[in-house]
Amino acid sequence: MPLVERSSRFQGFTPEGERVLDWARRIVGDVQAMRADIRALKRGLEGLLRIAAIPTALATITELTTPYRALHPGVRFQIASCTSNEVLRRLGNFEIDAGVTYLDNEPIGRTRAIPLYRERYRLLTAADAPLGHKDSVRWAELGSIPLCLLTPDMQNRRILDSLLQRAGAAPQPTLESNSIVVLVSHVQTGRWACILPEKLARIFGLTARLRAIPIVEPEAVFTVGLVLPEREPLSPLVAALADIALRRDSEDPDLG
Repeated sequence: MPLVERSSRFQGFTPEGERVLDWARRIVGDVQAMRADIRALKRGLEGLLRIAAIPTALATITELTTPYRALHPGVRFQIASCTSNEVLRRLGNFEIDAGVTYLDNEPIGRTRAIPLYRERYRLLTAADAPLGHKDSVRWAELGSIPLCLLTPDMQNRRILDSLLQRAGAAPQPTLESNSIVVLVSHVQTGRWACILPEKLARIFGLTARLRAIPIVEPEAVFTVGLVLPEREPLSPLVAALADIALRRDSEDPDLG
């Protein structure tokens, strides 16, 4: 049966070709996992672990890689910043070994998910800026100030747009970027404001220089977690990562 659509050049796969491609990726992944498993029995874990994460979670990856490195010093890491859709696409295509993304906002497909933390939001702004004097702010109030936000292809931005719109506030970004570093560098000047996850604001130390004001009415909480291939057995490198994530999950009362 035909597997590809073509005339004088390749135009894509037929439905049968897509199914064969999916099986081929699984077979290649299983062979690689088998080889890694056998090597681990003799020499311990070693090799490259590829992780893709959404921008708002990048700074938290150290909570996985640092204990992993302590247990398995022969493993190297490659960390990529991706949109949530790209994380899932690359995981499904075996281009990465694991991803970190939102678990409970948009579909995550056929993956195994392990919660890592709850994402809550803060308005990061200078004390003398609009709303900077308040102890808490409502989502409806944020439509009145200019904001630095991630670009619309990012799930975090879609979450924030939805929260603002439901509160009757139209988002007014004066700066958009797909980089958290760009947003943070502007907010640190004290002349810009941004909505950032509470955990990220603490990691960057922004709360020592700026006001991190809780956003209420309603308080919005989303779960960020590790996504893994839906397959058994997992490769040794990925199984060790899952063990570390599960340990964090059981020790975090907020995820209980």
